[in-house]
Amino acid sequence: MPTLFRFVVTLAVLAGVAYGAMFALAMFVEPKKAEMSVRIPAEKLNPKKN
Repeated sequence: MPTLFRFVVTLAVLAGVAYGAMFALAMFVEPKKAEMSVRIPAEKLNPKKN
């Protein structure tokens, strides 16, 4: 039983570290804003009807 408890505690600690890393990334990293343009071919805007 102590081995199972140690395993569960280890998994909980690793999950806590992963959650903390994701939280830190979400709070402290700002995404860069940039304009984006995508060319759409005319065939896709006005498809020919059969």
